[in-house]
Amino acid sequence: MNYLLDISTLVALLVSEHEDHARVFAWTKGKALAICPLTELGFLRVAMAAYHATPEDARKTLADFLKFKKPLFVPADLSALSGAPFPSYRKSTDWYIANLAEHHGMKWATLDTEAKHPAAALI
Repeated sequence: MNYLLDISTLVALLVSEHEDHARVFAWTKGKALAICPLTELGFLRVAMAAYHATPEDARKTLADFLKFKKPLFVPADLSALSGAPFPSYRKSTDWYIANLAEHHGMKWATLDTEAKHPAAALI
């Protein structure tokens, strides 16, 4: 099974200061991971905004992850109107990633304990 990481999961995995880093790091061992353009962009945004990484450092962290872990790259090839409708505006990006995972026969790896999407795989 492939697991499409959501933004918060990717941030927790790549930022050692994140409160869930150890849990996510342990969970990913032996799992086939995947990312998409939204998770990449979200990681870069959060790493810079919340963890004060420079653009260069955030890009290097992501590039190193891609080089060494070689996650599957899933193109954002699904319409925003496809799949399960998101329950609120706050969940729109998460639901898109979850729908994308489901569309590609994957699970959506999330830390969101309230995620009610059929593709959700709670970490």
